Amino acid sequence: MNPPQDGTPPISVVFVLLDDSLVLDWAGPAEALRIANQQLVAAGRPARFAIEFVGPRPESVGSVGVTLAGLAPLPTAWDGPAWVVLVGLPGSVIAVDSDAARELLHWLRGLRLARGALELVTVCAGALLAAHAGLLAGRRVTTHHHHLDELQQVEPRCDVVRNRVFVLDAPVYSSAGVTTGIDLMLHRIAETCGEALAAQVAQTMVVALRRGPHDPELSPFLAYRNHLHAALHRVQDAVSAQPQADWSVPRMADVAHTSPRHLTRLFVEHAGVAPLAYLRRLRLANAQLALASGANVTQAAERAGFGSDTQLRRAWHQFGLPGSPSATAPAGR
Repeated sequence: MNPPQDGTPPISVVFVLLDDSLVLDWAGPAEALRIANQQLVAAGRPARFAIEFVGPRPESVGSVGVTLAGLAPLPTAWDGPAWVVLVGLPGSVIAVDSDAARELLHWLRGLRLARGALELVTVCAGALLAAHAGLLAGRRVTTHHHHLDELQQVEPRCDVVRNRVFVLDAPVYSSAGVTTGIDLMLHRIAETCGEALAAQVAQTMVVALRRGPHDPELSPFLAYRNHLHAALHRVQDAVSAQPQADWSVPRMADVAHTSPRHLTRLFVEHAGVAPLAYLRRLRLANAQLALASGANVTQAAERAGFGSDTQLRRAWHQFGLPGSPSATAPAGR
């Protein structure tokens, strides 16, 4: 790629691929960069990103079985600013015992990361590759929620941030996985080329809601449901369908066909939250949606099932949401 006409060197974005690399982890972010370049050129500006796919082998079989040929070798020198992008691999544990993985780790250990020069971007379990290479010591990072404990074990010196879409700790930028890699790349495009361009890219990709570094990885509508207890799911389905209804623990227990005391034990044991705290979290999520759609604080509280604005504000702070309902509501409401 020719250098931009304004003299600013393009950013080399190097996607590193092993066999079984998760296709969505690299394809989505790469498309965001391609569309950014396309939008820039259409506006008469130079393309900003030079996209390259590299690996320890010239061919790679992706997670869905497609063979990618013509991968460039792992770079030995850098000409201008660069982002190294590490993506995830399938499996409950990320194995690094293959010859190709060992070659990649050796290469990673030789990187000298520096803000604005050589930076690291990890998507999903790509953070584990960086951890095995010793690149995450002293860094705040995240990864897919299935690999959070593994990441902490591999690199005890890093600060593992849970339930975040992505985490920024320049020159290391990490995302939770799959679609969150797109969120992170949109954020990086905004940092590099401006919010207007990032918004154009998101619109082209039909990304309805860009998520930021303070947003939770898991939707509150899906949280607390990583269990297999049928009766508890039945209660959660009922509460999710009508969070604004007059719910109480006895009424929830009727849905589960159990006693209120036993239902509370089930919630704590299997969902890790008390029944009424779960209800408040769902109502809070509905209030957030109402605020985002233009409701004022009083309207949002009423639609979500809170008895008053005060109850909404109390739940907002209880669950550690940034800012306040009033700051989230449209100006003047």
